[in-house]
Amino acid sequence: MADAMRQSPKLVTVFGGSGFLGRHVVRALAKRGHRIRVAVRRPDLAISLYPIGVIGQIQAVQANLRYDESIARAVERADAVVNCVGILAENGRQTFDEVQAEGARAIARAVAPGIPLVHVSALGADANSQSAYARTKAAGEAAMLEAHPDAVVLRPSVLFGPGDSFFNRFGALARALPVLPIAGAETRFQPVFVGDVAEVAARAADGVVPGGRMYELGGPEIRSLRELVEYVLAVTERRRKVVSLPLPAARLQARALEIAHALTLGLLPDVLRLTRDQVTLLQRDNVVSAAALAEGRTFEGLGIVPESFEAIAPTYLYRFRKTGQFETMRAA
Repeated sequence: MADAMRQSPKLVTVFGGSGFLGRHVVRALAKRGHRIRVAVRRPDLAISLYPIGVIGQIQAVQANLRYDESIARAVERADAVVNCVGILAENGRQTFDEVQAEGARAIARAVAPGIPLVHVSALGADANSQSAYARTKAAGEAAMLEAHPDAVVLRPSVLFGPGDSFFNRFGALARALPVLPIAGAETRFQPVFVGDVAEVAARAADGVVPGGRMYELGGPEIRSLRELVEYVLAVTERRRKVVSLPLPAARLQARALEIAHALTLGLLPDVLRLTRDQVTLLQRDNVVSAAALAEGRTFEGLGIVPESFEAIAPTYLYRFRKTGQFETMRAA
């Protein structure tokens, strides 16, 4: 790796590099020998990334998307920029518009023309959606492509991998609750391995992914939310009843949890959080479109074979079994 750094001293700035996807992007870039500047609000939370590379290869810097000067410092002398910033729920000043729309616009303004720019959005981004999450994701895409027509936009489906907030969420809920009420039980998802998305982002930062396009990234399997929850129950060997909530009941549940989150001053565990915006988002399938498949704007079009959740998820879901991962070994 050190030899690669001497041969290729490229500097890549990764906004949101301490997040779930961002950490994998940093790892993929480090393997290529690049120097990485991790731009985050809390640099102390990114120190754990340093051992991924050699000494001096990874540096964390403070950057706040509300302040243009901090963004400018973060992208100074960078040879490529990757934006992984995004939120699933609003919290205080961290609103969808500030983070996903205006934040993306601020980064786009700061990056000089001709610098490879990679923006991570999400499947379901739609300027006309009733979901604020989906609308602001679309606004961020538009801002990036308006300022940089050659930017690469990635639209992944729900991400999975060790430490994810999807399979782990249902594993934790199944351990704590006798019944699992689910909003959008028949909504289809195409779970995608976080490492595969990071690989595409790293290739795009290297300039080998054609720009000016939106790539839709989904895994090899499409399943309904109910099927995915039942899969988690099977792997964790938990017998739980899965109840599909009608839309009015789901909205009522989400509103109650929003109130609980406010009354606890934000201390409600993330695994229990559900917002009305998320309920709205769950009314639409989250899968790769036929157009993207036909036009090669997918993993297959990039020559990548995506990993299956069935091959990876069990490696970190075993901990939700009653006696943990060693139960199978003892039975054997």
